[in-house]
Amino acid sequence: MKTKQIFLYLFSVVAFLSFPGCSSQGPQGPAGVNGQNAAVYYSNWLSPTAWSGSAGDWYFSVSAPDLTQDVVEHGVVLAYVWLSGDVYNSTTVRPLPAYVLGANWSFLIHQYGSMEFTCDMSTQPFNSGDKFRFIAIPGTSTALKTVSVKYNTRTKLLNMPYSEACKVFDIKDSTIIVQ
Repeated sequence: MKTKQIFLYLFSVVAFLSFPGCSSQGPQGPAGVNGQNAAVYYSNWLSPTAWSGSAGDWYFSVSAPDLTQDVVEHGVVLAYVWLSGDVYNSTTVRPLPAYVLGANWSFLIHQYGSMEFTCDMSTQPFNSGDKFRFIAIPGTSTALKTVSVKYNTRTKLLNMPYSEACKVFDIKDSTIIVQ
C-alpha cells in the first residue's frame, strides 16, 4: 500500500510538472515572448457526477480542450480542491495533491485535452458538494516567469495557495459556489 501511495505521489508530481488542463478561458494575459499569446486558462468549479475505478483507485475525467501539447509540455498546471467535509475549514481550498479526509486527492493529465481528478479512498468518494478546479499557465506567460522567481522552486509554485493564484494570474472567478 505504501509503495502505491509513493507511486501515486510521484506520478502526480510528474503530471504537475509535465501536463496541464482546461475548459474555460480566463482573461487575456500579457503578451509573451516574441509576441506569443500568454493567456491563462482555467476551468469552472467542477463537481463529479460519478467516479470511475475501484477501491483505492477512484477518478473522474473532465474535458480540457485548452490543454494543448504546448501548454502541457512548457507551462504549468495548478489544480485545487474544495471538499465539503474538510475538517479544518469549510472555506479551505487546497492545492493538489493533498491528503484530506483520510485520502490522497490528486490529478493527472493522461492525454492532451483531458484530465482526471483522483482519490485513493477505499469506498467511492461521492459528495455532490465537492469542487475541483485547474488553472493552466502557458510557459510564455510573463506572470508565470515572475511567480517562478518569487517561489524559487517548482514544488513551491505547485503548492501556491488558491487565493494567491487567483490574484497573480488575474482570475476574477475566484469564489466557490456551494450548492
